[in-house]
Amino acid sequence: MALCKARTRGVALISVLLATTAGARADAIADFYHGKTMQMIIATSPGGDYDTRGRLLARHMGRLLPGEPNIVAQNMPGGVGIAAANHMANAAPRDGTVLHMLMQNMPAHQAVGGQGVKFDTRKLIFLGTTTDTPNVINSWYTTGITTIEDVRKRELVVGAAGTATPAAYYPAALNAMAGTKFKIVTGYPGGNDVNLAMEKGEVGGRGSNAWASWKSSRPQWLAENKIHILVQIGLKRHPDLPNVPLLFELASNDADREVLRFISADTAISRAAVTTPDTPPDRVAALRKAFMDTVRDPQFLAEAEKMQVDISPLSGEDSQAIADRIVAAPPEVVARAKLLLEGTGK
Repeated sequence: MALCKARTRGVALISVLLATTAGARADAIADFYHGKTMQMIIATSPGGDYDTRGRLLARHMGRLLPGEPNIVAQNMPGGVGIAAANHMANAAPRDGTVLHMLMQNMPAHQAVGGQGVKFDTRKLIFLGTTTDTPNVINSWYTTGITTIEDVRKRELVVGAAGTATPAAYYPAALNAMAGTKFKIVTGYPGGNDVNLAMEKGEVGGRGSNAWASWKSSRPQWLAENKIHILVQIGLKRHPDLPNVPLLFELASNDADREVLRFISADTAISRAAVTTPDTPPDRVAALRKAFMDTVRDPQFLAEAEKMQVDISPLSGEDSQAIADRIVAAPPEVVARAKLLLEGTGK
């Protein structure tokens, strides 16, 4: 009996100690963040889907993080996402006070040895992903092109914001591996500029945009059939687009399909939030929890629905694993993708 009582007291003591330790950790996190102003770095100009989601997260995530810090959004365009990723890796404080909406193609750009990379996405810490929406290539209604088969028969001019971007990669990949006739015009400052170019007739389509972005930013275009979705880029067809082919489905052989799968894989983390390398583990845990609490929060979801921003979240741990797999893709696949994306053929 005495032994049982001693064991009971021991278990109770351990429980108290564990609760005390957990409480101390929570207090330490709250003490650190209380009164702080955090940054949400957005790699695009204002107005696009990355900007919309980054600002939406910034408005809500602070109140769900211990200490309730203020989060201020800051646009940092440059190199189509590279400047902001480099800033996170090399200049931003490594203490969990700076967040970033990472451009989805950064892991693949790193894997192929892309120009300007001074970051390692395996060291950036993923907090979570807001959506796994596919990217899409579209045509403008005045072109008369409504399917990808049409682009195999005649040229379609598509706009892209820069060369190291999916809007340039995807059409180039299809030209090389699916016999399409895309002409890619690069150099637009951002996606909104490509949209304006479509309206003016400068280009006949856009090389890439997130399907969720079209739904939130241009729902009237969809309702009025002003854009036609030709291809979706992802690893599975989106329920909204059951009859639109996936990029890798258009390949004519298994080797090409593997390359196009590699190019498509980052859509699973298409709108991910990250923080800096070497952030203390207890703050990483708190940030990841706050992220997931935010994307499930009724106030956040109500505003997202009002803005027509789709939310299909993925945890930080799962997002990190996907990004790491992209960087660690088989060398032969990466080598072929590199040649393709550099425009030097297969």
